Amino acid sequence: MSFPLLTLTAAVPAVGAVATAAVPAGRRTAAKWLALAVSLATLVLAAVQLVRFDPDAKGPFQLTESHAWIKDFGVRYELGVDGIAVVLIALAALLIPFIMLAGWHDADPQESGSSRWRPTQGFFALILMVEAMVVISFEATDVFLFYIFFEAMLIPMYFLIGGFGDRAGERTEGGAAAQRSYAAVKFLLYNLVGGLIMLAAVIGLYAVTADQLGTGTFSLQEIVQARAAGKLDLATTTERALFLGFFFAFAVKAPLWPLHTWLPNAMGEATAPVAVLITAVVDKVGTFAMLRFCLQLFPEASKWATPVIVVLSLISILYGALLAVGQRDIKRLVAYASISHFGFIVLGIFAMTSQGQSGATLYMVNHGISTAALMLVAGFLISRRGSRLIADYGGVQKVAPVLAGTFLVGGLATLSLPGLAPFVSEFLVLVGTFSRYPVAGAVATLGIVLAALYVLVLYQRTMTGPVKEEVRGMPDLRARELAVVAPLIALLLFLGIYPKPVTQILDPAVRHTMSQVHKADPKPDVNDVEAAK
Repeated sequence: MSFPLLTLTAAVPAVGAVATAAVPAGRRTAAKWLALAVSLATLVLAAVQLVRFDPDAKGPFQLTESHAWIKDFGVRYELGVDGIAVVLIALAALLIPFIMLAGWHDADPQESGSSRWRPTQGFFALILMVEAMVVISFEATDVFLFYIFFEAMLIPMYFLIGGFGDRAGERTEGGAAAQRSYAAVKFLLYNLVGGLIMLAAVIGLYAVTADQLGTGTFSLQEIVQARAAGKLDLATTTERALFLGFFFAFAVKAPLWPLHTWLPNAMGEATAPVAVLITAVVDKVGTFAMLRFCLQLFPEASKWATPVIVVLSLISILYGALLAVGQRDIKRLVAYASISHFGFIVLGIFAMTSQGQSGATLYMVNHGISTAALMLVAGFLISRRGSRLIADYGGVQKVAPVLAGTFLVGGLATLSLPGLAPFVSEFLVLVGTFSRYPVAGAVATLGIVLAALYVLVLYQRTMTGPVKEEVRGMPDLRARELAVVAPLIALLLFLGIYPKPVTQILDPAVRHTMSQVHKADPKPDVNDVEAAK
């Protein structure tokens, strides 16, 4: 198309970030409204992408843009979206305004206590910059272009975690400034190491294409087409090595056990809105990239690695859920629950069935909404009491019933209660896994049982029972907070009852990915009587 819609969708938040950062120091409120307006404009552009996108159109990508960039190295500015990318862009654009509203006062200067500098303009500008980089990561179809923004988003996230930590953490065990710095550095180092390993694989991929095609290229479409035409033939060892380089970086970002340990620290020490930005927006780039790059560039290596990845996914599901059960910190509990949920997503991707991958892609969307609902309400709760420790709460539902009710709905969505959006995606993942790996599917169901345990125990300990003296007089949700939570709960209900608007966009992209890996769904077993008939 002639109009650069994809570029504009990423450029608007990037330009908005610069404009927000340039707002004079004494105009904090103006900076907030400017950032919110930019995020809403980005949401409109993402909605236009959804409207323009045709799920039934031929070809893997739509709304494509392609321009020469670094000709000597075969790098092009290539953008395009499939059904998975366009839905995840919409998810990111939808959540950012809620993240901003929830964190409306998180970067306001403190009148007393800590003297740390907390520039409001910088906080909102960094959120917009992360949004711009996430959007272009979903849009990039040039491997090198994707890599640049995949790594660049670490910089604003580092400052959001380390520079704008949870104020309640200053009065909570393990929440000192040193702990915030530790969490930010750990996040950065883990993801940098993964990125450096991926960079080596990206260079290796370029060298292979240059050797066999005569001209090196980073274009996903060119590489896939060359492989399909027999012009590019990766040796088994080479393909597996390149696959591992890509997968390692994405498994860190996702995160997948045992590369997950940065997430509880980062989510625990960040503010609740930034914690949502991490797990509901940024981490989705990792699982998305597994589908777009690992499976399509290295189909044979993906099938070779599947048994090990399925085992790692099961460990993530059970390990994250078990550690969530034993947490004393509300935000770390949600972090370990997310590790368990990402295990389900990766399991669905590598089950190599259409149901599993449809469930995994839908799970990315539903997990983003449900985690945002639960974590943001938890953040409102923590800001009132000034503590993240579960033991400091009790009887909240008697003094703040709306807060307790929305917290319960977010928790029930996290445990995939039927009727709420995550149930549909988790069910599809389990069905798709059962059809090819019945033992793995059976083991994964234990994660559902554990999820019910940690969510209901959390609700019982914080919301029910006698009203603690420190909780007495706690205000209920205010208008701004209701404006954040109510739409998320409405989406959880709507997609739980009627997920078709999302699945009809996702499914064609899933079928294309399955065809690239040369995998078909297992044929159902037929008993002897039916076979005789």
